[in-house]
Amino acid sequence: MQDNCLFCRIARHELPAHAVHEDSRIFAFLDIHPVRRGHVLIIPKQHYPYFEDMPADLAGHIVNLGQRLARHMKRLYSVERVGLAFTGIHVAHAHAHIVPMQYPHDITSTQYIAQQDLSFVMPPEASSEALSATAEGLRQALG
Repeated sequence: MQDNCLFCRIARHELPAHAVHEDSRIFAFLDIHPVRRGHVLIIPKQHYPYFEDMPADLAGHIVNLGQRLARHMKRLYSVERVGLAFTGIHVAHAHAHIVPMQYPHDITSTQYIAQQDLSFVMPPEASSEALSATAEGLRQALG
């Protein structure tokens, strides 16, 4: 693990996070700037800068948890779709976003947006109380 990596510090419990799931290899917690309620980040506990650096079985383990979460999110948030995307845009530590999608543009490419001169801002930070309640609901759903 990297000493100064934000997600490594979260995985070591040096920084607070609203945990949804944890096992020996991965840690899932709520994004503090959620695109939608229930937006979860799943990270490997070991540091890999990009998703293609991870062993395939670890990536599969992350996707498996993402699928389990998606099934529960559909019911909990009354959505038809849940998106999964490995990004790494803001933190160079492999991570997957699991987002209950209310609109097609919740996870999309700008190639599909007709108005090309859009500007984007970070979603607002969720309150700790809202994150705690959401994390508890997801943990209970996972069992």
